Amino acid sequence: MMDIVVIKIGSSIITTEAGLEEEKIAHIARDVSNIKDKGFAPVLVSSGAVSAGRVKLGLKGKLQGINLKQAAAAIGQSSLVWAYERAFSHRFNKQVAQVLLTRNVFSNRQRYINVRNTLLCLLDLNVIPIINENDTVSFDEIKFGDNDRLASLVAVSLEAKHLIILSDVGGLYTANPKKLPDAKLISKVDDINQEVLSLAKGAGSIFGTGGMYSKLIAARIATDHGVAVQIVNGRKDGILNDVFDGRSEGTYFTPKDKRYGQRKGWIASGIHARGALLIDEGAVQAVVNKCKSLLSSGIKGIEGNFERGDAVYVVCPDGNHAAKGLINYSSREMLKIMGKKSSDIEDILGYKYSDEVIHRDNMIVLVEKTKDTD
Repeated sequence: MMDIVVIKIGSSIITTEAGLEEEKIAHIARDVSNIKDKGFAPVLVSSGAVSAGRVKLGLKGKLQGINLKQAAAAIGQSSLVWAYERAFSHRFNKQVAQVLLTRNVFSNRQRYINVRNTLLCLLDLNVIPIINENDTVSFDEIKFGDNDRLASLVAVSLEAKHLIILSDVGGLYTANPKKLPDAKLISKVDDINQEVLSLAKGAGSIFGTGGMYSKLIAARIATDHGVAVQIVNGRKDGILNDVFDGRSEGTYFTPKDKRYGQRKGWIASGIHARGALLIDEGAVQAVVNKCKSLLSSGIKGIEGNFERGDAVYVVCPDGNHAAKGLINYSSREMLKIMGKKSSDIEDILGYKYSDEVIHRDNMIVLVEKTKDTD
């Protein structure tokens, strides 16, 4: 299988108050072309449409209101893609393709597979996909942060080897380096825990919406699925060549050893959870330690409104997420059968879809085993 590399480019890397920095885009195209010529399959996730549209409209500073941002995205997207088209095709003889995605593409299994197959087809055709959030019809980017999470979901879906995030901050620091010059760069992170997340404080620049926190969340999604992540200074010329030539740059996030399969990876990160099931300790032992399906008898409470087939979290008594899976019963039905034996479900509801509330084949465990069960 080809070595796929996803490169996320933030707005602040390729835009200024004067609009798109086409020379910077040309430098990125040069480096990405070099990476491709080395045998890698690059995929770009690029912000910049809203910023480009803001400048074309003659507006200053951050835009207020979803509708104005969506209008700016519609106006700026063509300029953004045309800048990449000129840089790659005219200068380096590489073909590119525009791909606009919305967050709900990843929540629907059929659309998720279709997007994956389309992207893989483009790579097989030797084309470089240029992906962006479809801001004209979706405001997920504004909520989730400058395409960081979109880039991680793309990397997971393609089973990429590496996700590189080009940022205006050259990695994760012990404090905000823009405010504290003595802040130290953290060159490697093996576990993105709460202590690490607490280091990411403050907002991003006026040209982008994602701060370091959104990048860490994206990095955690990717590394949990076996994708290595690196946050580097995207303003440094030749930074991508430095990374691929093995020179240490920015902050490297170590991928987990175990890579989920495509279906369980989709359950873990692609689809939104619509609620939660609160389980007892016996159910924790069954689900986590023995890899069993979840039964109604171990459920002590529910949260949220969900339908059959929705994703829900499975929550331990201590409040931690033990698992996530596709549920066989709605929240209305769960209120009636929680704590009951599987053999009683049909008598209670008048019908039964399954003995299991969540089958083990439709569930991903999110925590380590609590004890040796041999």
